[in-house]
Amino acid sequence: MEFILHLVLILIFTKLAGHLSVKLGQPSVLGELIAGVILGPAVLGWVHQTSFIQEFAEIGVLILMFIAGLETDLDQLRKNWKAAFAVAVGGVIIPFFGGYGSAVAFGMDQHHALFFGLLFCATSVSISVQTLKEMNKLNSREGTTILGAAVVDDILVVVLLAVMMSVLGAGESVSIGTLIGKKVLFFVVIIAASIWAVPLLMKWLSKLKVAETVISAGVIIALAFSYFAEWMGVAGIIGAFAAGIAISQTDYKHTVENKLEPIAYSLFVPVFFVNIGLNVNFEGVGSQIGFIIVISVIAIITKLLGGALGAGLTGFNRHSSFAVGTGMISRGEVALIIAGTGLSSGLLATEYYTSVIIMVIVTTLVTPPLLKIMFSEKRASKKEASSI
Repeated sequence: MEFILHLVLILIFTKLAGHLSVKLGQPSVLGELIAGVILGPAVLGWVHQTSFIQEFAEIGVLILMFIAGLETDLDQLRKNWKAAFAVAVGGVIIPFFGGYGSAVAFGMDQHHALFFGLLFCATSVSISVQTLKEMNKLNSREGTTILGAAVVDDILVVVLLAVMMSVLGAGESVSIGTLIGKKVLFFVVIIAASIWAVPLLMKWLSKLKVAETVISAGVIIALAFSYFAEWMGVAGIIGAFAAGIAISQTDYKHTVENKLEPIAYSLFVPVFFVNIGLNVNFEGVGSQIGFIIVISVIAIITKLLGGALGAGLTGFNRHSSFAVGTGMISRGEVALIIAGTGLSSGLLATEYYTSVIIMVIVTTLVTPPLLKIMFSEKRASKKEASSI
């Protein structure tokens, strides 16, 4: 019954920390992330990562991205696809060279340095999504560009990871044509299912004579899309996001959204935020403080500049470009998965693993307050312009 106690602690701490964060003028998600660090082995040691916590957290992030899809303006997303692609490419190229260069500077060999560069390319916008939702900016031009860029970024990083593990001899030989073909097939199937299958399935399931059929239908589709995404080598959060967009085009959008959000934010999403913080452990990092600071700063700056460059080249003004770049900084659970893959394959040295995890947490923690600053300044500059 220990997991019941863990849930109680997680829910109490996330709500109190989130409330305190808002009182201090920051997004509540920042407090919830810090709650995970406090509850975990880094500070109090009251909650540890278990399979139960991790699986609960996985459901939490899938539901979070599903809700983001439900709330996304598809027309706005279509309009900004060029910007999203440019942001993703810039957010892969510049961080890759930043990560590779820092690894070489600290004496890593070529294989380890190349993988280190790949680690810096990852982006997880689940934290940015929650922050943008709190600020009511998810459907802004910047918000939809960040979401679109995250989809492209995921595809690029997965392909690069497979190529690198194949070339460096850390994994099975992979046909690049097959790899890209699977990604293309994923989107073809998802688009076709969204147009034809999802509306029919929602309509059919909603007629069943049992309780809450509409919300159940939405969850079934979200989980099915997520499973299919993972099976095709795409992150499950992309599948959940696509499911949300598909259902947002039906008459059931508001019903699913209104009934799912209370469940998500009262139980599953808080566990996801805490689970990220549970990865922090300060044991044995004293000798690598300098390394951690350097790679954390490089990870933040390169992603910010890469995303901003892509946005600037596609018509965003300077401030909006940096707002987009800020939304891409968080490495989140995507980088944690890549780090674990690198550790098991020998491409990430054991002595650097904890430092990398802390770098990932740092990028995740700084994203909410930086986004708040960027969008607050944007709003202030608009007010000044309108008063002139």
